[in-house]
Amino acid sequence: MKLRRVFLIVLLVGGFWYLAAHVSTGLLHWPLIGAKNSSLPLELTEAQAAPAFDAEEQNNIAIYKRVLPSVVNITSTTLVFDFFYGTVPQQGQGSGFVLDKAGHVLTNFHVIAGANRGISVSLSNKRRYAARVVGVDRVHDLALLQIDAPGLQPVTLADSSQLCVGQKVYAIGNPFGLSGTMTRGIISSIRSIRGSEGAPIEDAIQTDAAINPGNSGGPLLNSHGEVIGINTMIASNGADQSSGIGFAIPINTAKAVLADLTRYGRVRRPSLGIVSFGIGPDLASQMGLAVDSGVLIQRVIPGGAAERAGLRGGNQQAYVGNTPIMLGGDLIVAIDGQQVTDPQDISAIMDKHQAGDIVSVTIYRGQKQITFKLMLGEAQDNN
Repeated sequence: MKLRRVFLIVLLVGGFWYLAAHVSTGLLHWPLIGAKNSSLPLELTEAQAAPAFDAEEQNNIAIYKRVLPSVVNITSTTLVFDFFYGTVPQQGQGSGFVLDKAGHVLTNFHVIAGANRGISVSLSNKRRYAARVVGVDRVHDLALLQIDAPGLQPVTLADSSQLCVGQKVYAIGNPFGLSGTMTRGIISSIRSIRGSEGAPIEDAIQTDAAINPGNSGGPLLNSHGEVIGINTMIASNGADQSSGIGFAIPINTAKAVLADLTRYGRVRRPSLGIVSFGIGPDLASQMGLAVDSGVLIQRVIPGGAAERAGLRGGNQQAYVGNTPIMLGGDLIVAIDGQQVTDPQDISAIMDKHQAGDIVSVTIYRGQKQITFKLMLGEAQDNN
């Protein structure tokens, strides 16, 4: 019996030693019940080939590749006075796009405003060129630059008069200095807004395509990659970033400005030569006017188109709330047969003309309707 016990003890000890010496490492990796088996090899499922792009993706990619070489990054440098350090350089950034092989570049005026120490333009190939200002139009927030660079690729300009809400649009620019960024959206509305200088921008293109600081001056494109507008501002409610409401100047407005800038180096913006006030139905009824709405001439500018044609300003002062107005002047109701109900209508019509054009102006003088022919003058404010 004792020998049997000794034999069993030796057998157990020997077996334990064998397991400890030869099998313990493997035992450590045996899976526990309910635990994940980590000893199985990792197997990934990979695509056999790159997936084909759908038609919409193909169009997005094609537009980006075609237009990107025409979009530029603009850096303006201004010396400003710092109380502690004296004059220090300050830089601003924006976007623009190439108009022709001669190196003309269109951007917003506010992108280069105050640049007293130079403007540089960077192309998509990272090459940088000094730019000179050909002309600016503060009212429409536009500036025309020129660079001397080889092999430039111009954009194609569309007709912005037939744009539709819901139409797909693309913006390419340099938001927050991130060059070559493309965003996509639709036209959310076509409306008149006030630009950075307070002047009206007629038929401004509202879009939900993301537009941020640095996009200013860059192109807004249609689904064919043609420029329909110049991205210019955002409605941010105090947040200096996209809120889904951005605005672009219609390219047709820019075309009229460009014609003057390239020809004269400044904008010869046409003018009726009047100071005006919009009249609505309530005021028209109180004043006993012959029609419900129009633009009342407050005064005519001496030597201006209206005075030369015989139009008259007011001669009796009154108040609308706290605003003084002059009564008794002619009430403009149409220009070239197009109805005029407020001063913005006149601004929109002037955008389609040049100084020296002949237009017909229909007015009411008292209860009598009269149509005058006049030659548009040139606005005298500083361009």
